[in-house]
Order: sequence, then C-alpha cells, then structure tokens
Amino acid sequence: MQHLHTRWLHKPLLMGISIVILIMTGGGGSSLALGRIHSSVAASASIGSSLSAQPTRSRTLYIGSNDGNLYSLNASTGALNWDYPTGKYQRILLSSPVVVEGLVYFGSTNHNVYALNASTGKRVWRYKTGGWVPTTPAVVNGIVYIDSFDGNLYALNANTGTLIWRYYTGKFSYSSPAVAGGIVYFGSSDDNVYALDANTGTLIWRYTTGSLIYGSPTVVNGIVYIDSFDGNLYALNANTGTLIWSFNTGGEPRSKPTIAGGLVYVGTTYYNLYALNARTGAFVWSYSSPGGFSYSSPQVTKGILYIGAWESNIYALNARTGVLIWSYATGSNVDSSPAVSDGIVYIGTYDHNVYALDATTGVFIWKYTTGNEVDSSPIVVG
Repeated sequence: MQHLHTRWLHKPLLMGISIVILIMTGGGGSSLALGRIHSSVAASASIGSSLSAQPTRSRTLYIGSNDGNLYSLNASTGALNWDYPTGKYQRILLSSPVVVEGLVYFGSTNHNVYALNASTGKRVWRYKTGGWVPTTPAVVNGIVYIDSFDGNLYALNANTGTLIWRYYTGKFSYSSPAVAGGIVYFGSSDDNVYALDANTGTLIWRYTTGSLIYGSPTVVNGIVYIDSFDGNLYALNANTGTLIWSFNTGGEPRSKPTIAGGLVYVGTTYYNLYALNARTGAFVWSYSSPGGFSYSSPQVTKGILYIGAWESNIYALNARTGVLIWSYATGSNVDSSPAVSDGIVYIGTYDHNVYALDATTGVFIWKYTTGNEVDSSPIVVG
C-alpha cells in the first residue's frame, strides 16, 4: 500500500510536451498536432482526416482517466461521444474498461464497479466494494470477475451487478483476473497466484512467489504466465499450479505478459523488455529503455510489438528480433497499454492525453485531452 500512496501523492514532473504544430485544441478535446517522431510530416488541418491510416468502418474507443471520467471517443477522429463522471472524490480510474454485449465494465478508486450502456454512457448498475478497484474486469459467461483493495475477488452478475460469490485473500490485489477453462486466475500482494473455480469461487490451487504480485496473468495453451516483484516471470501449469519454468528479469515486472508467435514478452521497471521462448523460458532478445517499462503491457499485431515506456516514449519493435521500427515521444510517462485496431495504435499517457498513431510509421493522427493523467488502457470496439 505504501508504494501506491507514494506513486499518487508524489507525481513526477511532466517532461514537457513537445509539439511542433497545433491545429485545434481546447480545455478537453481532440486536436491534431505533431510530436517528436523519427520522420517529419505535415499535420492535417481537420480532425478525422488521418495522416496515413484511413479506417473504413465506424469504431468506438473507451478509456478511463484519473480525472474520474470514462470516455467514449470516435476511434477514427478522436471526437467525444460521451463521458461518464464517477464522482468528486477518490475517483481515479486506473481500471481499463471491458466491453461485452453492449455494456462497458470498469472499476474506480471510489470503491465501485460500474456497468454502463456502451452506446449512451447511461449507468446500468453499480456495485460497491470495500476498497479501491484499480483492476480490469474479466467478463465471461455472464459473470464479471474483478478484484479490490479490500482483499476480495468478486464474481458479479454481468446484467444486474448482483454478487454471486467472493473470495478473500487477506491482502489487496492489483492483479487483474483472467478466466480460462472454467478457472479464474489472479495474483495478490500476499505473494500468491490463485486459481479458483469460476462458478463457485472454490480454491483449486495456490502458488507462492517470492514477493507481491502486481502483474496480471495470461493463460495460453494450458500455461499461466505471471510476474512477481521478486523479479521472476513464472510459467505455471494451469490445472495444477506446478512450476514449469521461471525467468529472472533482474527488475520489478508489473505488467501482463503477452504471448504471440511462440514467444512471451514482459517488461520491467529496470529498463528491459524481454522476449522469451514461451515453452521453455529461454532468452530470445531484450530491448532497453532509459526509463524502463512499468505497467504498460506489450501488444503484438502483424509482427510488430507496441509498448509504452516510463520515459515517455511509445515503441514499435520487430516482434521476432526486437529491432526498433519507430518511436514516438509523448509529453510524459506511459503506464497505459496500447490497443491496435485498423492500422492505428491507441494509448494514454501522463500528459493527460489519449493518442492515436499510425501503426506502421508512428505518425501522429489525433489526440484527445482529458482532465488528468491516463493510466487506463484503451479498448476499441466496432
């Protein structure tokens, strides 16, 4: 808990937003501008006319901000569809939204879990827990799974918000749950990885690491990948919790591992992003960032890995080799994880903005300015 208080009460100074041309802006809204990228380009004069990528269908982006609002934006133009305010106090939205069957689900530091109509932003239900809810929900088979700083993992009816069951670990959890094969997996600050029956909440197995767990699990091909503050990335048998392999990163990994093309990718606060053989844990390559990789989880699309870094950059790397393709410098730290859709990379940053960049070149397309830092990660639907 002390670590989190330090994080929020003593924010680093903004690194300075580097803008070459500003076409249109406001107190909160879309603008077209140029940031520092590897190649210079001319900015478009109108919102929605992207510099290179041209999406062909209507899509919606959802993302939270530490100003307490959940935003729905036009993914092509950055124009605001609606925003939902969660209140005046303890309203930071670290949680990333999930959209399922027309509802958008997320948590807030005001202790609540929300379900909104994804089209209108109207609240459908709200469930109050006993602590912060900075985690991202998993919604499977009509059940919302989400954990809270009150030490509980909750299973809620996705349509009504009614409590189905809860499981108490005794310590706060910053790890978002994953559900696979009828089992829900998550980590806790009590150093353990948990596997529970998704229908009843009954404990199936528990694996103890060497320190608290902030990272969220990824479950692929019967293996649970999860990292711990002890510096290790763990690969566990999904059915039994038996250790298959572990890899010591030499840092403090806090993000969700990503699996693609037989490789598992994980970043650490001590500068390095690693690519490992997903089956054996053998080292394949690493990429170093001067600020390290904090909570941003890699996204791999069409052979390119995208990730945000603490020193303000968004990186695009060759997923097989780790070679840099492009980087884009935002105005401040990046904890948000990228989303990629229709050739555009979307991500939030501590400079209060949500960015849309061309996925191939890193060229700026649009940004939307919220009222505070953006830790939440975007989801694009449509």
